[in-house]
Amino acid sequence: MPNLVVQSFRGAPQTALSQLNRSPAPEPARYASAVSATLVSPTKPKHASRGGSGLGDLWRVIVLNDNHNTFDGVARALASVLPGVGFDAGMRLATEIDRTGQAIVWGGHRELAELYWSQLEARGLTMAPLES
Repeated sequence: MPNLVVQSFRGAPQTALSQLNRSPAPEPARYASAVSATLVSPTKPKHASRGGSGLGDLWRVIVLNDNHNTFDGVARALASVLPGVGFDAGMRLATEIDRTGQAIVWGGHRELAELYWSQLEARGLTMAPLES
């Protein structure tokens, strides 16, 4: 068994075995204030926009106002295609489209943006080109 040398609290070097054998178990309160720890959560790196250069950018699906779709039709199309969008949220988006002329209805990875864009276009909505 190797003979470990440790520094005692009083400054005299002793072997680990002799220190264990000679002293009783330390009092828990005696060492409680000597140890402190800080938990640091790692942060997520921020995505830098590179002007639509690739897969890491967020792509925006934008619906434009038109004269042939009704509020109800827009809300139902959005609710049937976009995850997490119900009829009520679809009506709020339809109101924004009517009031401002357009609305970003979804943002995320390019492949999903292309899928949602094509499904909304197939349901008769007027779509802006995909943006990143």
